[in-house]
Amino acid sequence: MREYLITTLLSAVLCYLITPGVKILAEKFGAVAQIRSRDVHSLPTPRWGGFAMWLSMAITLLIVRHLSLVGKSFSHELQGIFLAATFVIILGMADDRFQLDALTKLAGQALAAGILLLYGIQILWLPINGITTLPPSIGQALTVLVVLVTINAVNFIDGLDGLAAGIVAISGASFFAFAYLLAVVYGFSRAGSPSLVTAIIIGLCLGFLPHNSHPARIFMGDSGSMFLGLLLAAASITLTGQVDANAISAENNGPTLLPLLLPFAVLAIPLADLVLAVARRVGSGRSPFAPDKEHLHHRLLGEGNSHQRTAVIMYFWTATIAIPVTVMAFEPLWVAILTFLALALVSTSISRHWIAGRRLKVDL
Repeated sequence: MREYLITTLLSAVLCYLITPGVKILAEKFGAVAQIRSRDVHSLPTPRWGGFAMWLSMAITLLIVRHLSLVGKSFSHELQGIFLAATFVIILGMADDRFQLDALTKLAGQALAAGILLLYGIQILWLPINGITTLPPSIGQALTVLVVLVTINAVNFIDGLDGLAAGIVAISGASFFAFAYLLAVVYGFSRAGSPSLVTAIIIGLCLGFLPHNSHPARIFMGDSGSMFLGLLLAAASITLTGQVDANAISAENNGPTLLPLLLPFAVLAIPLADLVLAVARRVGSGRSPFAPDKEHLHHRLLGEGNSHQRTAVIMYFWTATIAIPVTVMAFEPLWVAILTFLALALVSTSISRHWIAGRRLKVDL
């Protein structure tokens, strides 16, 4: 665990130190978010935060590859994840600067998923009724779908200072807990790469948050949201479709369906926002990619919450779903249920208290 903590701390420090330099670079090259009707920021703000994250990840990997435990996670798969993430960063930086159309971005995201497939990162089976082996074509198509959905779920939630970084940090921590248990405690070699990737994700988000919290000095941009989404998708695919779920169950390490439930649990809030947005837009006769100002965070802001409070409320919502599912890997089901009830009570109390408080102030 010590080496993973070092990895997280190193990536956090590097991201914190590198981000101001990238901010200057973004301003110099015109990668700046201007004020639009659907935006909640009030001043033009540089993007390219994702580039700072990518640089931090690259340097972190160069350093920690020499550690005895973490070094074992360096594999052909990890190389594929890094190359796919690099491609997504280039795509995202171009979008942050030149505002690419939705179909171009979608095609680029699919190509990034293709890089993962070339390196053997794909869903091979699903933990349904034991193990259901998938035909290669179906596994590949499902892999691309998971990548596209995860990337765009994180992208959709990135509409408020500090929101996406905080939610992804919580999601990454939940992923890491389960992956670490499989890789280090139970010796599942396939879980090594997601353990390392999620440890780095946590650090990148924590190091970026001080610059991105309200009022944000820099945005992660599409480069950052697509980068984090790609990393989460790759970790999810490796855990869900390549670690034998029956072996997990045999170790009394949670129910067989846990690897399938975990990705949906840790990304529940971004996925819910994505589904609601697509349904809302298609229902009104618009393109599913047409921007609007009706996301979950917009609605919380509309209730009178500040930027910071809205972000914290959504952090708690994420934790309420992600943490109990992860707890099932460590403790009996009743402990996970109690954890969920406790977190749900706290989340509901905070949400109602802050919303009611804001309404009272407005009435006064």
